[in-house]
Amino acid sequence: MPLKAHLSRVSRRNVQTFKVNPLSEISGSLGDLGTLLPIFIALALNGSIAVSSTLVFTGLANIATGLLFGLPIPVQPMKAIAAVAIDQHFSIQETAVAGLIVSVVIFLLSISGTLDLLNQYIPLPVVRGIQVGAGLQLIITAGTSLLKPLGWVRPSWADNHLWTLFAFVFLLLCTAYSKRHIPYALIITLLGVLFAILSPRDHYHSHTHPSLWNPQIYVPDLHDFKAALPAAIGQIPLTTLNSILATSHLSKHLFSEEPAPSLAHLGLTLSVTNFISFIFGGMPICHGSGGLAAQYHFGARSGASVIFLGLVKLILGLFFANPVVWVVERFPHSLLGIMVIAAGMELAKVAESLNTTALDLEENIDGNSFRMAGDEERKKRFSVMLVTIAGILAFKNDAVGFLAGVLWYIVLYWDKVWSNEGRRSWLGIFRAENTEETPLLDAQ
Repeated sequence: MPLKAHLSRVSRRNVQTFKVNPLSEISGSLGDLGTLLPIFIALALNGSIAVSSTLVFTGLANIATGLLFGLPIPVQPMKAIAAVAIDQHFSIQETAVAGLIVSVVIFLLSISGTLDLLNQYIPLPVVRGIQVGAGLQLIITAGTSLLKPLGWVRPSWADNHLWTLFAFVFLLLCTAYSKRHIPYALIITLLGVLFAILSPRDHYHSHTHPSLWNPQIYVPDLHDFKAALPAAIGQIPLTTLNSILATSHLSKHLFSEEPAPSLAHLGLTLSVTNFISFIFGGMPICHGSGGLAAQYHFGARSGASVIFLGLVKLILGLFFANPVVWVVERFPHSLLGIMVIAAGMELAKVAESLNTTALDLEENIDGNSFRMAGDEERKKRFSVMLVTIAGILAFKNDAVGFLAGVLWYIVLYWDKVWSNEGRRSWLGIFRAENTEETPLLDAQ
Protein backbone atom coordinates (compact mmCIF):
# COMPACT_ATOMS: atom_id res chain seq x y z
CA MET A 1 0.00 0.00 0.00
CA PRO A 2 1.38 3.47 -0.92
CA LEU A 3 2.52 5.55 2.05
CA LYS A 4 -0.11 8.25 1.52
CA ALA A 5 -2.94 5.71 1.43
CA HIS A 6 -1.54 3.92 4.48
CA LEU A 7 -1.30 7.12 6.52
CA SER A 8 -4.81 8.10 5.48
CA ARG A 9 -6.23 4.73 6.54
CA VAL A 10 -4.35 4.83 9.85
CA SER A 11 -5.55 8.37 10.57
CA ARG A 12 -9.18 7.43 9.94
CA ARG A 13 -8.90 4.44 12.25
CA ASN A 14 -7.24 6.54 14.97
CA VAL A 15 -9.94 9.20 14.83
CA GLN A 16 -12.82 6.71 14.70
CA THR A 17 -11.48 4.65 17.60
CA PHE A 18 -10.92 7.72 19.76
CA LYS A 19 -14.42 9.04 19.01
CA VAL A 20 -16.04 5.75 20.00
CA ASN A 21 -14.27 5.40 23.35
CA PRO A 22 -12.00 8.33 24.27
CA LEU A 23 -11.70 7.40 27.96
CA SER A 24 -10.50 3.91 27.07
CA GLU A 25 -7.84 5.29 24.72
CA ILE A 26 -6.67 7.85 27.28
CA SER A 27 -6.58 5.24 30.04
CA GLY A 28 -4.66 2.86 27.79
CA SER A 29 -2.13 5.54 26.95
CA LEU A 30 -1.19 5.64 30.65
CA GLY A 31 -0.90 1.88 30.98
CA ASP A 32 2.87 1.81 30.54
CA LEU A 33 3.57 4.43 33.21
CA GLY A 34 4.34 1.59 35.61
CA THR A 35 7.43 0.83 33.55
CA LEU A 36 8.31 4.37 32.50
CA LEU A 37 7.97 6.27 35.78
CA PRO A 38 10.37 4.28 38.01
CA ILE A 39 13.16 4.34 35.42
CA PHE A 40 12.53 7.94 34.42
CA ILE A 41 12.53 9.07 38.06
CA ALA A 42 15.70 7.13 38.91
CA LEU A 43 17.61 8.45 35.88
CA ALA A 44 16.45 12.01 36.54
CA LEU A 45 17.50 11.90 40.20
CA ASN A 46 20.79 10.32 39.15
CA GLY A 47 21.57 13.20 36.79
CA SER A 48 21.85 10.75 33.89
CA ILE A 49 19.30 12.34 31.54
CA ALA A 50 18.03 15.79 30.63
CA VAL A 51 14.44 15.71 31.90
CA SER A 52 12.90 18.28 29.58
CA SER A 53 14.59 16.86 26.47
CA THR A 54 13.49 13.37 27.44
CA LEU A 55 9.86 14.47 27.69
CA VAL A 56 10.02 16.36 24.39
CA PHE A 57 11.62 13.60 22.32
CA THR A 58 9.72 10.68 23.85
CA GLY A 59 6.57 12.70 23.19
CA LEU A 60 7.52 13.22 19.55
CA ALA A 61 8.34 9.50 19.26
CA ASN A 62 4.90 8.59 20.66
CA ILE A 63 3.19 10.87 18.16
CA ALA A 64 5.23 9.48 15.26
CA THR A 65 4.52 5.83 16.10
CA GLY A 66 0.81 6.54 16.54
CA LEU A 67 0.62 8.26 13.15
CA LEU A 68 2.76 5.66 11.35
CA PHE A 69 1.44 2.40 12.80
CA GLY A 70 -2.06 3.21 14.03
CA LEU A 71 -1.48 0.88 17.01
CA PRO A 72 -0.51 1.62 20.64
CA ILE A 73 3.16 0.78 20.04
CA PRO A 74 4.94 2.00 23.19
CA VAL A 75 7.99 4.18 23.66
CA GLN A 76 9.99 2.85 26.61
CA PRO A 77 13.37 3.38 28.26
CA MET A 78 16.22 1.08 27.26
CA LYS A 79 16.14 -0.88 30.52
CA ALA A 80 19.60 -2.51 30.44
CA ILE A 81 21.24 0.85 29.79
CA ALA A 82 19.13 2.46 32.50
CA ALA A 83 20.17 -0.19 35.03
CA VAL A 84 23.88 0.37 34.35
CA ALA A 85 23.48 4.15 34.24
CA ILE A 86 21.81 4.17 37.65
CA ASP A 87 24.28 1.73 39.18
CA GLN A 88 27.41 3.47 37.82
CA HIS A 89 26.08 7.05 38.01
CA PHE A 90 26.44 7.74 34.29
CA SER A 91 26.64 11.31 33.11
CA ILE A 92 24.10 12.58 30.61
CA GLN A 93 26.63 12.11 27.80
CA GLU A 94 27.45 8.53 28.77
CA THR A 95 23.78 7.52 28.94
CA ALA A 96 22.99 9.14 25.60
CA VAL A 97 26.02 7.58 23.87
CA ALA A 98 25.02 4.10 25.07
CA GLY A 99 21.63 4.60 23.40
CA LEU A 100 23.33 5.88 20.26
CA ILE A 101 25.53 2.77 19.95
CA VAL A 102 22.50 0.47 20.25
CA SER A 103 20.58 2.55 17.70
CA VAL A 104 23.40 2.33 15.15
CA VAL A 105 23.42 -1.46 15.46
CA ILE A 106 19.62 -1.69 15.17
CA PHE A 107 19.67 0.70 12.21
CA LEU A 108 22.15 -1.55 10.36
CA LEU A 109 20.12 -4.67 11.19
CA SER A 110 16.97 -2.94 9.92
CA ILE A 111 18.24 -1.68 6.56
CA SER A 112 20.12 -4.92 5.84
CA GLY A 113 17.06 -7.13 6.34
CA THR A 114 18.78 -9.06 9.14
CA LEU A 115 15.85 -8.45 11.49
CA ASP A 116 13.53 -10.27 9.10
CA LEU A 117 15.99 -13.16 8.93
CA LEU A 118 16.09 -13.40 12.71
CA ASN A 119 12.30 -13.30 12.88
CA GLN A 120 12.04 -16.07 10.32
CA TYR A 121 14.33 -18.51 12.08
CA ILE A 122 14.07 -17.81 15.82
CA PRO A 123 11.66 -20.40 17.28
CA LEU A 124 8.41 -18.86 18.41
CA PRO A 125 8.46 -20.68 21.81
CA VAL A 126 11.68 -18.78 22.52
CA VAL A 127 10.00 -15.48 21.64
CA ARG A 128 7.06 -16.38 23.89
CA GLY A 129 9.54 -17.17 26.66
CA ILE A 130 11.13 -13.75 26.30
CA GLN A 131 7.72 -12.10 26.54
CA VAL A 132 6.63 -14.11 29.58
CA GLY A 133 10.03 -13.61 31.22
CA ALA A 134 9.74 -9.85 30.74
CA GLY A 135 6.26 -9.90 32.26
CA LEU A 136 7.40 -11.89 35.31
CA GLN A 137 10.37 -9.55 35.74
CA LEU A 138 7.95 -6.63 35.93
CA ILE A 139 5.92 -8.41 38.60
CA ILE A 140 9.02 -9.29 40.63
CA THR A 141 10.31 -5.72 40.36
CA ALA A 142 6.99 -4.36 41.55
CA GLY A 143 7.01 -6.65 44.55
CA THR A 144 10.62 -6.18 45.62
CA SER A 145 11.37 -2.56 44.72
CA LEU A 146 8.02 -0.80 44.99
CA LEU A 147 5.74 -2.70 47.38
CA LYS A 148 7.98 -4.63 49.78
CA PRO A 149 9.45 -1.52 51.51
CA LEU A 150 5.95 -0.26 52.37
CA GLY A 151 4.06 -0.89 55.63
CA TRP A 152 0.37 -0.76 56.43
CA VAL A 153 0.61 2.86 57.56
CA ARG A 154 4.07 3.95 56.36
CA PRO A 155 5.80 5.87 54.91
CA SER A 156 2.75 8.18 54.85
CA TRP A 157 -1.03 8.26 54.72
CA ALA A 158 -0.75 8.64 50.93
CA ASP A 159 1.53 5.66 50.34
CA ASN A 160 1.08 2.40 52.23
CA HIS A 161 -0.35 -1.10 51.90
CA LEU A 162 -3.89 0.12 52.53
CA TRP A 163 -3.67 1.90 49.19
CA THR A 164 -1.96 -1.17 47.68
CA LEU A 165 -4.99 -3.22 48.73
CA PHE A 166 -7.36 -0.58 47.34
CA ALA A 167 -5.53 -0.49 43.98
CA PHE A 168 -5.57 -4.30 43.77
CA VAL A 169 -9.28 -4.62 44.58
CA PHE A 170 -10.08 -1.83 42.12
CA LEU A 171 -8.04 -3.64 39.44
CA LEU A 172 -9.93 -6.85 40.20
CA LEU A 173 -13.28 -5.10 39.81
CA CYS A 174 -12.18 -3.39 36.58
CA THR A 175 -11.02 -6.74 35.19
CA ALA A 176 -14.25 -8.48 36.20
CA TYR A 177 -16.31 -5.77 34.51
CA SER A 178 -13.89 -5.10 31.66
CA LYS A 179 -16.71 -4.80 29.12
CA ARG A 180 -17.66 -1.49 30.73
CA HIS A 181 -14.23 -0.03 29.81
CA ILE A 182 -13.44 1.41 33.23
CA PRO A 183 -10.36 3.65 32.71
CA TYR A 184 -8.31 2.09 35.53
CA ALA A 185 -4.91 3.53 34.59
CA LEU A 186 -6.36 7.03 34.16
CA ILE A 187 -8.11 6.96 37.53
CA ILE A 188 -5.09 5.53 39.38
CA THR A 189 -2.71 8.01 37.71
CA LEU A 190 -4.88 11.00 38.60
CA LEU A 191 -5.21 9.71 42.15
CA GLY A 192 -1.43 9.27 42.35
CA VAL A 193 -0.81 12.80 41.11
CA LEU A 194 -3.27 14.16 43.68
CA PHE A 195 -1.55 12.23 46.46
CA ALA A 196 1.85 13.42 45.25
CA ILE A 197 0.73 17.04 45.44
CA LEU A 198 -0.81 16.56 48.91
CA SER A 199 2.06 14.41 50.17
CA PRO A 200 3.52 15.68 53.48
CA ARG A 201 7.07 14.62 52.61
CA ASP A 202 8.07 17.95 51.10
CA HIS A 203 6.80 21.39 50.27
CA TYR A 204 6.36 23.13 46.96
CA HIS A 205 9.54 25.01 46.07
CA SER A 206 9.99 27.97 43.77
CA HIS A 207 12.17 25.98 41.34
CA THR A 208 9.14 23.86 40.43
CA HIS A 209 7.39 26.76 38.71
CA PRO A 210 6.75 26.29 34.97
CA SER A 211 9.57 27.26 32.64
CA LEU A 212 10.22 27.09 28.89
CA TRP A 213 12.35 24.30 27.45
CA ASN A 214 15.92 25.49 27.19
CA PRO A 215 17.71 22.69 25.28
CA GLN A 216 21.41 22.15 25.83
CA ILE A 217 23.85 20.41 23.52
CA TYR A 218 25.83 17.54 25.03
CA VAL A 219 28.95 16.63 23.04
CA PRO A 220 30.43 13.25 24.05
CA ASP A 221 34.14 12.45 24.07
CA LEU A 222 36.14 9.22 23.80
CA HIS A 223 35.82 8.55 27.54
CA ASP A 224 32.02 8.63 27.24
CA PHE A 225 32.12 6.02 24.45
CA LYS A 226 34.40 3.73 26.47
CA ALA A 227 32.18 3.97 29.55
CA ALA A 228 28.97 3.47 27.58
CA LEU A 229 30.05 0.47 25.47
CA PRO A 230 29.43 -2.29 28.08
CA ALA A 231 25.94 -0.95 28.80
CA ALA A 232 25.19 -0.81 25.07
CA ILE A 233 26.35 -4.40 24.52
CA GLY A 234 23.99 -5.61 27.25
CA GLN A 235 21.10 -3.67 25.71
CA ILE A 236 21.42 -4.90 22.11
CA PRO A 237 19.91 -8.41 22.66
CA LEU A 238 17.08 -6.94 24.74
CA THR A 239 16.22 -4.34 22.10
CA THR A 240 16.42 -6.83 19.24
CA LEU A 241 14.40 -9.57 20.91
CA ASN A 242 11.89 -7.79 23.15
CA SER A 243 11.64 -4.32 21.64
CA ILE A 244 11.36 -5.43 18.03
CA LEU A 245 10.74 -9.17 17.50
CA ALA A 246 8.50 -9.73 20.53
CA THR A 247 6.62 -6.45 19.96
CA SER A 248 5.92 -7.43 16.36
CA HIS A 249 4.67 -10.88 17.42
CA LEU A 250 2.48 -9.43 20.17
CA SER A 251 0.95 -6.82 17.87
CA LYS A 252 -0.06 -9.62 15.47
CA HIS A 253 -1.51 -11.53 18.40
CA LEU A 254 -3.51 -8.60 19.85
CA PHE A 255 -4.48 -6.89 16.57
CA SER A 256 -4.84 -9.77 14.14
CA GLU A 257 -7.20 -7.71 11.97
CA GLU A 258 -4.65 -4.92 11.46
CA PRO A 259 -1.34 -4.93 9.55
CA ALA A 260 1.48 -5.42 12.04
CA PRO A 261 4.41 -2.98 11.98
CA SER A 262 7.32 -4.45 10.05
CA LEU A 263 10.49 -5.28 11.95
CA ALA A 264 12.45 -2.80 9.84
CA HIS A 265 10.03 0.02 10.60
CA LEU A 266 10.11 -0.71 14.34
CA GLY A 267 13.90 -0.67 14.22
CA LEU A 268 14.07 2.51 12.18
CA THR A 269 11.65 4.50 14.35
CA LEU A 270 13.60 3.87 17.53
CA SER A 271 16.95 4.40 15.78
CA VAL A 272 16.02 7.72 14.19
CA THR A 273 14.54 9.05 17.44
CA ASN A 274 17.71 8.24 19.37
CA PHE A 275 19.90 9.71 16.61
CA ILE A 276 18.15 13.05 17.14
CA SER A 277 17.63 13.06 20.90
CA PHE A 278 21.04 11.87 22.11
CA ILE A 279 22.75 15.20 21.34
CA PHE A 280 20.20 16.92 23.65
CA GLY A 281 20.70 14.42 26.49
CA GLY A 282 17.42 12.58 25.98
CA MET A 283 16.80 9.19 27.55
CA PRO A 284 17.60 6.22 25.22
CA ILE A 285 14.30 4.74 24.08
CA CYS A 286 12.98 1.66 22.36
CA HIS A 287 9.65 -0.13 21.91
CA GLY A 288 8.62 -3.11 24.03
CA SER A 289 6.15 -5.96 24.22
CA GLY A 290 5.52 -5.24 27.92
CA GLY A 291 4.43 -1.69 27.21
CA LEU A 292 2.18 -2.82 24.36
CA ALA A 293 0.55 -5.41 26.61
CA ALA A 294 0.05 -2.86 29.39
CA GLN A 295 -1.49 -0.22 27.14
CA TYR A 296 -3.77 -2.84 25.55
CA HIS A 297 -4.82 -4.13 28.98
CA PHE A 298 -5.90 -0.67 30.10
CA GLY A 299 -7.93 0.07 26.97
CA ALA A 300 -5.67 1.28 24.13
CA ARG A 301 -6.81 0.01 20.75
CA SER A 302 -5.32 2.48 18.27
CA GLY A 303 -2.51 4.94 17.67
CA ALA A 304 -4.73 7.69 19.09
CA SER A 305 -3.78 6.56 22.60
CA VAL A 306 -0.04 7.07 22.16
CA ILE A 307 -0.60 10.27 20.16
CA PHE A 308 -2.51 11.63 23.16
CA LEU A 309 0.30 10.53 25.49
CA GLY A 310 2.88 12.09 23.16
CA LEU A 311 1.09 15.44 23.14
CA VAL A 312 0.95 15.43 26.95
CA LYS A 313 4.68 14.65 27.18
CA LEU A 314 5.51 17.30 24.61
CA ILE A 315 3.57 20.01 26.45
CA LEU A 316 5.08 18.99 29.78
CA GLY A 317 8.59 18.96 28.35
CA LEU A 318 8.24 22.34 26.68
CA PHE A 319 6.64 24.16 29.61
CA PHE A 320 6.44 22.09 32.81
CA ALA A 321 9.55 19.91 33.17
CA ASN A 322 10.36 21.04 36.73
CA PRO A 323 6.86 20.43 38.15
CA VAL A 324 6.84 17.00 36.46
CA VAL A 325 10.00 15.94 38.27
CA TRP A 326 8.59 17.21 41.57
CA VAL A 327 5.39 15.16 41.12
CA VAL A 328 6.90 11.91 39.84
CA GLU A 329 9.37 11.84 42.73
CA ARG A 330 6.38 11.69 45.06
CA PHE A 331 4.10 9.36 43.10
CA PRO A 332 2.86 6.68 45.55
CA HIS A 333 4.68 3.36 45.12
CA SER A 334 1.57 1.56 46.38
CA LEU A 335 -0.41 2.63 43.30
CA LEU A 336 2.52 2.39 40.90
CA GLY A 337 3.35 -1.14 42.05
CA ILE A 338 -0.10 -2.51 41.21
CA MET A 339 0.05 -0.85 37.78
CA VAL A 340 3.36 -2.59 37.14
CA ILE A 341 1.94 -5.95 38.26
CA ALA A 342 -1.05 -5.51 35.93
CA ALA A 343 1.30 -4.76 33.04
CA GLY A 344 3.38 -7.84 33.81
CA MET A 345 0.32 -10.07 34.02
CA GLU A 346 -0.94 -8.87 30.65
CA LEU A 347 2.40 -9.62 29.02
CA ALA A 348 2.73 -13.07 30.63
CA LYS A 349 -0.75 -14.02 29.38
CA VAL A 350 0.65 -14.60 25.88
CA ALA A 351 1.88 -17.98 27.15
CA GLU A 352 -1.65 -19.39 26.96
CA SER A 353 -1.68 -19.19 23.15
CA LEU A 354 1.62 -21.01 22.62
CA ASN A 355 0.05 -24.33 21.67
CA THR A 356 -3.26 -23.10 20.27
CA THR A 357 -3.22 -19.88 18.23
CA ALA A 358 0.50 -19.12 17.92
CA LEU A 359 1.60 -17.71 14.56
CA ASP A 360 3.76 -20.71 13.68
CA LEU A 361 0.69 -22.96 13.99
CA GLU A 362 -1.36 -20.86 11.61
CA GLU A 363 -2.78 -22.57 8.54
CA ASN A 364 -3.36 -20.63 5.35
CA ILE A 365 -7.12 -20.96 5.50
CA ASP A 366 -8.61 -17.45 5.63
CA GLY A 367 -6.00 -16.63 8.27
CA ASN A 368 -8.22 -17.81 11.13
CA SER A 369 -7.46 -21.52 11.54
CA PHE A 370 -4.57 -23.17 13.31
CA ARG A 371 -2.93 -26.57 13.29
CA MET A 372 -3.47 -28.46 16.51
CA ALA A 373 -0.11 -29.55 17.87
CA GLY A 374 0.26 -33.14 19.05
CA ASP A 375 0.91 -34.05 22.68
CA GLU A 376 4.65 -34.55 22.18
CA GLU A 377 5.06 -31.29 20.32
CA ARG A 378 3.11 -29.34 22.93
CA LYS A 379 5.42 -30.66 25.65
CA LYS A 380 8.51 -29.70 23.64
CA ARG A 381 7.23 -26.22 22.87
CA PHE A 382 6.25 -25.60 26.49
CA SER A 383 9.63 -26.78 27.80
CA VAL A 384 11.49 -24.49 25.38
CA MET A 385 9.44 -21.54 26.59
CA LEU A 386 9.99 -22.55 30.21
CA VAL A 387 13.78 -22.84 29.82
CA THR A 388 13.88 -19.41 28.17
CA ILE A 389 11.93 -17.93 31.08
CA ALA A 390 14.19 -19.66 33.61
CA GLY A 391 17.32 -18.23 31.97
CA ILE A 392 15.89 -14.71 31.99
CA LEU A 393 14.79 -14.83 35.62
CA ALA A 394 17.82 -16.66 36.97
CA PHE A 395 20.42 -14.42 35.33
CA LYS A 396 18.27 -11.30 34.84
CA ASN A 397 19.46 -11.23 31.25
CA ASP A 398 17.36 -11.70 28.11
CA ALA A 399 20.39 -12.83 26.12
CA VAL A 400 21.06 -15.72 28.52
CA GLY A 401 17.42 -16.78 28.35
CA PHE A 402 17.46 -16.56 24.57
CA LEU A 403 20.59 -18.72 24.23
CA ALA A 404 19.29 -21.27 26.73
CA GLY A 405 15.96 -21.53 24.89
CA VAL A 406 17.58 -21.89 21.47
CA LEU A 407 19.98 -24.59 22.69
CA TRP A 408 17.11 -26.44 24.35
CA TYR A 409 15.16 -26.22 21.10
CA ILE A 410 18.10 -27.59 19.09
CA VAL A 411 18.47 -30.58 21.40
CA LEU A 412 14.76 -31.41 21.38
CA TYR A 413 14.52 -31.11 17.60
CA TRP A 414 17.91 -32.59 16.83
CA ASP A 415 16.39 -35.30 14.65
CA LYS A 416 15.11 -32.59 12.31
CA VAL A 417 18.70 -31.58 11.55
CA TRP A 418 19.15 -34.80 9.62
CA SER A 419 15.92 -34.52 7.68
CA ASN A 420 16.07 -33.56 4.02
CA GLU A 421 14.84 -30.06 4.84
CA GLY A 422 17.33 -29.69 7.66
CA ARG A 423 20.29 -30.73 5.52
CA ARG A 424 19.42 -28.15 2.88
CA SER A 425 20.17 -25.37 5.34
CA TRP A 426 22.11 -25.15 8.56
CA LEU A 427 19.22 -23.03 9.80
CA GLY A 428 16.71 -25.79 9.04
CA ILE A 429 16.50 -26.80 12.68
CA PHE A 430 14.81 -23.51 13.49
CA ARG A 431 11.99 -24.30 11.11
CA ALA A 432 11.34 -27.78 12.47
CA GLU A 433 7.69 -28.69 12.60
CA ASN A 434 5.81 -31.61 14.00
CA THR A 435 5.01 -34.05 11.22
CA GLU A 436 2.02 -35.68 12.86
CA GLU A 437 -1.25 -35.59 10.97
CA THR A 438 -3.35 -33.37 13.18
CA PRO A 439 -6.74 -31.73 12.77
CA LEU A 440 -7.25 -28.02 12.42
CA LEU A 441 -8.30 -25.87 15.34
CA ASP A 442 -10.61 -23.04 14.33
CA ALA A 443 -9.46 -19.82 16.04
CA GLN A 444 -13.01 -18.57 16.22
